[in-house]
Amino acid sequence: MNIENTQSQMRKGILEYCILSIVKRGEAYPSDIAEEMKGAGMHILEGTLYPLLTRLKNAEMITYRWEESTGGPPRKYFSLTKKGQNFYQELQQTWEELSGAVNTLTGSSK
Repeated sequence: MNIENTQSQMRKGILEYCILSIVKRGEAYPSDIAEEMKGAGMHILEGTLYPLLTRLKNAEMITYRWEESTGGPPRKYFSLTKKGQNFYQELQQTWEELSGAVNTLTGSSK
């Protein structure tokens, strides 16, 4: 078995939850999302982040607005929709149940 593949699959399963957690706190620019995730030890490449943002937008979980930039092209700032807030709450409950079960099974503490 390949540990890197297993680790990657574990991370992929929680990326949407982590992204929505950041956007939930207020409007977020993609590079700020990537930086915050990196700071938390969850490195995400642009090639992974942008398709996820597009998928969340197409599913009406997030929306965006354009803001002119003085130093380059306009920027997209993402925010959570009502549908996204409801989805986030469901993911949060699922995460709490899963992490609790895993901690119980592995003898880990929170």
